[in-house]
Amino acid sequence: MIEQLESLFDSFEKSLQVLETQADVLNLKSDYLGKKGKVSEILKGLKDATPEQRKEIGPKANEIKDKIQLEMTKKLQEIEMKEINEKLAQNKIDITFKNSIKVGAQKHGGFHPRTLIRQEIEDIFLSMGFEVLDGPHVENEFYNFEALNIPGDHPARDMQDTFWFKDEKSEEGKKHLLRTHTSTVQVHGMLSRKPPFRFIAPGTVFRCERTDASHEMVFQQLEGMMVGKDISVGNLIYFMKVALKEIFKRDVEVRLRPGFFPFVEPGFELDIKCQVCSGKGCSVCKQTGWVELLPCGMVHPNVLKAGGIDPEEYNGFAFGLGLDRLVMMKYGIDDIRHLQSGDLRFNEQFKTY
Repeated sequence: MIEQLESLFDSFEKSLQVLETQADVLNLKSDYLGKKGKVSEILKGLKDATPEQRKEIGPKANEIKDKIQLEMTKKLQEIEMKEINEKLAQNKIDITFKNSIKVGAQKHGGFHPRTLIRQEIEDIFLSMGFEVLDGPHVENEFYNFEALNIPGDHPARDMQDTFWFKDEKSEEGKKHLLRTHTSTVQVHGMLSRKPPFRFIAPGTVFRCERTDASHEMVFQQLEGMMVGKDISVGNLIYFMKVALKEIFKRDVEVRLRPGFFPFVEPGFELDIKCQVCSGKGCSVCKQTGWVELLPCGMVHPNVLKAGGIDPEEYNGFAFGLGLDRLVMMKYGIDDIRHLQSGDLRFNEQFKTY
């Protein structure tokens, strides 16, 4: 029987070599290892073997079965790899620029209008001596609220404004959230440098609020801060007017009115005359002719203290610029939701070559 098993394996190998499909290989497996297969037929003779013969035939039969199974697996993998290579060869794509795009038929991508505005503003402020900083989207309540003089009972902490995480608190016992403003970067900036300094911090922020023509849940801001000695509101107005003039390439009408923000004192709202309707009234400006563009003010002493700065020696101003609304004003876009739509027809209008 041992000779029969060895002869059977030799026959199996010869049959396996000529097969080219997985179905044929599986059929061959059934012929040899199935319940009524050739190995089982040989092993029926065990009933006539002596105990000593059975001790020798049993291990040999298992060895032959394992060898057949191993060869089958190798063959199936070989066939599968061959099929994959054939498909790749048939559907080969040359991704090199020279061969994939015909000269004169190139399709250019472009930047999102918000990216264009952001890059332009960064260049403007860099030319005025400002640094450009970045910060994390996920913050804890110290950076997003406490260090910015926003106490625990402030309305901005309510669920309708903030996306909170249902996770464990940080090592300092602070809960995590998606930042609601880029002012968090102010805190990081103050803690990592000594006055005098000036920087801007563009980035995405998140608010849990209803969307409409002028409000979104996910949008972009650009935060700015200047800290030194003897800085005044006049410095704030100067930098804001210069920046807006450079962005719009013309003088734009602005107004400054009192506003309350916990992190500045005094605080102001810098409004810009609506560039969509030229001040006549529309859905963007809510029929007022003006758009709230730039909350700003002199940095509150408590914020300076949280940033490790002595308010008796230094002061400064801070502002937050809504990049989405600025895009709308510059390009005459009447609905902020276009900026988040992902509609390529909309984005293609702002291609630069």
